[in-house]
Amino acid sequence: MANLVHSQPRYTDRLMLRPFRRRDVGTLHEAVVASMGELQPWLPWADSYDKGFAQRFIRESVGSWAERRAYDFTIRKIDEQDRHIGNVSVWPTSVQNEIGEVGYWIRSDETGKGYGSEAVGVVLGVGFEDMGLHKLTLRIAVGNIGSEAIAKRSGFTYEGILRDEVKIGDEWVDHSSWSLLASEWRNR
Repeated sequence: MANLVHSQPRYTDRLMLRPFRRRDVGTLHEAVVASMGELQPWLPWADSYDKGFAQRFIRESVGSWAERRAYDFTIRKIDEQDRHIGNVSVWPTSVQNEIGEVGYWIRSDETGKGYGSEAVGVVLGVGFEDMGLHKLTLRIAVGNIGSEAIAKRSGFTYEGILRDEVKIGDEWVDHSSWSLLASEWRNR
């Protein structure tokens, strides 16, 4: 499995994706706070989120990138690069089997504009081309229709339900499991 992921920004027609920098704490924090109502039902960290969480996340993200454990990208519009509109990440889950996982979220006032699918398209290239993975997976909280729509548009195949997969607050939440093979991605 290749593992040479460059840290230069990556561009689409509308977006710039780049690794997080320590100075991104404020814009990340602002985006999470603006989206908290929509994030809390789906993500376990949203219940205990504060600005310290944003600082720890970015510190961990920078370290993970350097150690090749995970590749987190901040999503920015090309014409508004000081505003964080979401995260997208890819990380290896099985080096031996060449499998990785993708995760993403888009701030609430930017959903429905195709930014999530556009950003996921970029990290699929990172996973399959740069990292040399055979398969990428997704886990999505059941009922998160927006994230499921991104998975479908990105070519992932629904595989089933993972029961009581993540504890959010006091509740165990089922997740749907999705996958995309390198051969499927190349044939799209």
